[in-house]
Amino acid sequence: MKNVIITTTILLLMGTGACKKYLDVVPDQVGTIDNAFTQRSTAEKFLFTCYSYLPKHGDMDDNPAFNAGDEVWYMDPIRDVDPDYWAIAKGNQTVGSPMGSFWTGKNQGIKLFTALRDCNIFLGGIDKVRDMQPIEIERWKAEVTFLKAYYHFYLVRMYGPIPLVKENLPVGSTPDEVQVPRDHVDSCFSYIVQLLDEAAANEALPAKIVGVEQSELGRITKSIVLALKAKVLVTAASPLFNGNPDFVGLKAQGKDDGEPLINPTPDPKKWEVAAAACKEAIEFCHGNAYSLQRFNPALYPGWVVNDTIKTQLGIRMAVTDKEFNTEVIWANTTSRATDLQRWTMPIIGSGATSSSGPKGILAPPLKMAELFYTNNGVPITEDRTWDYAGRFNLKTATPADTFYIKKNEQTVKLHFDREPRFYADLAFDRGIWFGNWINNYSVSNMLFVKARRAELAARQGVSNFSITGYWIKKLINMSTVGASDGNVTGSNQNPYPWPEMRLGDLYLLYAEALNESQGPGAETYRWIDEVRNRAGLPTVANSWSNFSNQPTKYTTKSGLRDIIHQERLIELAFEGQRFWDLRRWREAHVVLNAPIKGWSTEQQDAAAYYKPVVQFSQIFKLRDYFWPIDQDEILRNKKLVQNPGW
Repeated sequence: MKNVIITTTILLLMGTGACKKYLDVVPDQVGTIDNAFTQRSTAEKFLFTCYSYLPKHGDMDDNPAFNAGDEVWYMDPIRDVDPDYWAIAKGNQTVGSPMGSFWTGKNQGIKLFTALRDCNIFLGGIDKVRDMQPIEIERWKAEVTFLKAYYHFYLVRMYGPIPLVKENLPVGSTPDEVQVPRDHVDSCFSYIVQLLDEAAANEALPAKIVGVEQSELGRITKSIVLALKAKVLVTAASPLFNGNPDFVGLKAQGKDDGEPLINPTPDPKKWEVAAAACKEAIEFCHGNAYSLQRFNPALYPGWVVNDTIKTQLGIRMAVTDKEFNTEVIWANTTSRATDLQRWTMPIIGSGATSSSGPKGILAPPLKMAELFYTNNGVPITEDRTWDYAGRFNLKTATPADTFYIKKNEQTVKLHFDREPRFYADLAFDRGIWFGNWINNYSVSNMLFVKARRAELAARQGVSNFSITGYWIKKLINMSTVGASDGNVTGSNQNPYPWPEMRLGDLYLLYAEALNESQGPGAETYRWIDEVRNRAGLPTVANSWSNFSNQPTKYTTKSGLRDIIHQERLIELAFEGQRFWDLRRWREAHVVLNAPIKGWSTEQQDAAAYYKPVVQFSQIFKLRDYFWPIDQDEILRNKKLVQNPGW
């Protein structure tokens, strides 16, 4: 696993997109490690190599958290797209050749242990470069130190305890020396935090990238470092890694009588440490002008919107806006959401029905539609004023529903009186779609989705339709053209860098850590309410006191925990966070065993269309909380133990 470093390592950046962008330049090959640090230009290519291992989460085929869970579903057998990670969602992961092996780089995975060794080479050689100023050397060292921490974190989140790669083994290491065991998970997290602290303490690292200089796009900042540290420590404090009796049998090879590699008894102090890290990150980000994204009409002259649409646009643009975004802390420019938009967007205009137009294949299940709150800010199962039992009954939209559902059209009650994030995130039959056409961003000219048999967004031949009757509106950039009144054909995706972490995520991490360490209180509520306020919702206290059938739920730690968890699942839906959150909370074996359902999308009559249909019954086992290590690695390294159940 920790293989000997060969001096003829080839340095290659896996570039994407336009060559003008930082981190998108494919360097010339560099023959030897010594040559890599003879001058700035070759050292910079090695820096690019260290960045090049960043997972490309903006590509649905390369993001395990996007396709391996339950947020989206596909027709079976699948056509036109090839989301390999969907095999995991269907229970087809294997130990012989694991899908998405970030241990070995096989099957859509990335060789993150190779990435760690390259980071070590860079950190060991960069001080040798003579034609660089010391401050630039220090900045590059801070960036690569962060990357080293992130790659370790990515592996731990996937596999649990891993062998730490603090330094590379020297040439000439014996076969026994290269056989290394897994480190205790607490040691893994401690080392990751140590690296992040080193990066944050480096004064050469900028707090934030200011301006749009091409050479700066995608580079690591102190804001990113502190935000990731907060996430790392919240993860370390979470039940999967902190007090998990399910993996008590996981021990390092030769240490069967020793302590488990994951402690079975929780340490509550970890939540206190996590809360402190979240607070530090938030205060630093606030000091550098980060704020929750809200739609600013002054930046979009000519757009005719009202308060309802403004709220929805603020929610959508928190993810997709790349020009005026105040919220995204870490925008990964090595991964841009491009084709993802085309495969997500339904056909909503007659001019977009060409072969190059939107396809609308990525289909959120019914459970995702039911996840969002009512317009009173509580779950649909709790709202005393909302007809949960009748949610599948038909209702006709009135003029009061104009900015949500096409008036005088029928859809189910499930789609009425929901919170703004429901309408900002999801598209559905007879639902309103604002924007994404040329030069006509006005509430007087809104389109709507028509998804029943023989209609525009319905099945087009053997493919190009949503199997569940829902689409992800949230991920479509407002400047992406995919609909029109007939004057445009095809689609024109306007890519945006994938938001690895944004301020709303950080606020909810802080609320979670505060609740676990201190319990409910004004400070805990504050950060949930900040996110809810941007989403156009009342405070937690107001919503639960006045509308919930559990009016005191928010006043207890366990009750507020449930509220915070659902708030995260809603706020960060379709951003690749749900997959990891359900695992670290140890809730995946419950949530992911609920059946995948959708509407009867082949039907034309409304009453027949709106009949729930089971698409698949997922089976999530205890072993699925962690990836299997490739069997070949287990055979090669006798000190490496397999994850339980595999």
